[in-house]
Amino acid sequence: MAGAKPISASTWVKGVQLTEYFPVPEKWFQGKRVSTPGYGGSHRVDWLYSARGLSMEGDGVDTNGKKVHIDGLGSSGWVNAEGKTFTFGKSSGSPYWRGENLWKNSGGAVTFPLLNGGWSRGTGKKFVANKGITFAAGASRDLNYYRSIAVDPGTIPMRSRVYLPAYKKAAYGGWMCAVDTGGAIDGKHIDVYRPAPKEAFGTGFSLSGEQVYVVPPGKSVAKGGPKMSRDPC
Repeated sequence: MAGAKPISASTWVKGVQLTEYFPVPEKWFQGKRVSTPGYGGSHRVDWLYSARGLSMEGDGVDTNGKKVHIDGLGSSGWVNAEGKTFTFGKSSGSPYWRGENLWKNSGGAVTFPLLNGGWSRGTGKKFVANKGITFAAGASRDLNYYRSIAVDPGTIPMRSRVYLPAYKKAAYGGWMCAVDTGGAIDGKHIDVYRPAPKEAFGTGFSLSGEQVYVVPPGKSVAKGGPKMSRDPC
């Protein structure tokens, strides 16, 4: 949030958006296998570079059940499905693909080769090569389901303890630890780390206008605040 300062005292915060993220399974994707810089081998291209895959979620599980994460983000940002530059907080619509390792059809829209032949949205006529995106084995961070959250550090300081009433039945009674960030996480937006949904491309829980309680690092729950029986950090 422009001009705002990080929360410095334990307090309730209103108007928070809650979403969920997870290690995305490669088996959900239908793109052709391509070489995977940094990680090695070949993997489905839309799992690697699309906004539904590793490029957005950060972490994933390949078809052999091994954890993989995006290691280097490159420098080209995102494009939408029509191949136009997409900027979080400025562009309308949604990101679709990284601005590299990218095919465009004759109309300029993003397309990609499919695992079983053909193309997702017309034959690719123009290709933009990878300019620095890399991948690596293992998880990106030491994250725990329904305990780790991604935040905007400009609003909620890293390592803050945050109470989310909507998750009061989770392992830590709704208390979670701010240990991650993300390009789409801006202002009063919290992303909760959870297992992948059972249905392909499920997005999980999503709520807006929520009220959460933030305890910045070095602070304690204020008198009258929610009880913390287990420290999530």
